[in-house]
Amino acid sequence: MRPFDDAAQILFGKPASELDETERDVLLHSREGRILSADRNMAFQSNQSAGDRIADAIARIGGSWTFIIGFLLFLLVWALANTVLMTKDAFDPYPFIFLNLVLSMLAALQAPIIMMSQNRQAARDRFEATKDYEVNLKAEIELMALHHKIDTHFLEEIAALKMEVLRLNEVLREKE
Repeated sequence: MRPFDDAAQILFGKPASELDETERDVLLHSREGRILSADRNMAFQSNQSAGDRIADAIARIGGSWTFIIGFLLFLLVWALANTVLMTKDAFDPYPFIFLNLVLSMLAALQAPIIMMSQNRQAARDRFEATKDYEVNLKAEIELMALHHKIDTHFLEEIAALKMEVLRLNEVLREKE
C-alpha cells in the first residue's frame, strides 16, 4: 500500500489515512486505470423510490403548459355549466363554493408534492456536482501523472545526453 500512500501525499498533500471517501475512490480508480464517469441519470434514478418517481411525474405534469391550459378549460367549463347551462339546478352556483373547496384541496396536495420534487432536484444537483468533482479530480490526477511521466522521461533523456557529452569530451581530450 506504500505507492498509494506516496500518491496520496504527492497529489493531495496528505497521507492516505486522511483522504476522504471521494478522494480515495478517485485515486483508486486512477491507479487501477478504471473509468470513473457513468450515466448520472441512471445512477440517480436507481436510488429513487416509486413515491419519488410519482411525485416527480406529478410535479412535471403540474408545471406544464398542458396542465395549465387544461385546468383553465376545466374552470371555464365549470363556470359555464353552473351559470349558463344549469341556471336552475346548478350543482355549484355562483360564487362556486364547491369549486373553491376542490381548488384548495388540490393546492394543499400539490404544494408539498412539488416541494418534495424540488428537494429531490436539489439532491440531484448535489449528486451531479459530486460526480463532476470526482471526474475533474481524476482528470487532474491523470494530468499530474502524465506530467510526472514526461518529466521523468525528459530527465532520463537529459542524463543520457549529459553522459554522451562527457564521453565525447573524453574522446576529444584523448585526441589532443
